[in-house]
Amino acid sequence: MHDRETVIQAFRDAGEPLNAGKVAELTALDRKVVDKIMAALKDEGVIVSPKRCYWALK
Repeated sequence: MHDRETVIQAFRDAGEPLNAGKVAELTALDRKVVDKIMAALKDEGVIVSPKRCYWALK
């Protein structure tokens, strides 16, 4: 599975807002990779921030 899909699946499975550190922990991906993917997802409107530093699927 591509890293992007892995990150999206982590959000789906969690069912609650996550921060980048938790996504990295759940996916076993490097934090820098997660940060880059989450920035792209944010720019595309795939994830939104319901509270500071936490993100969830739109």
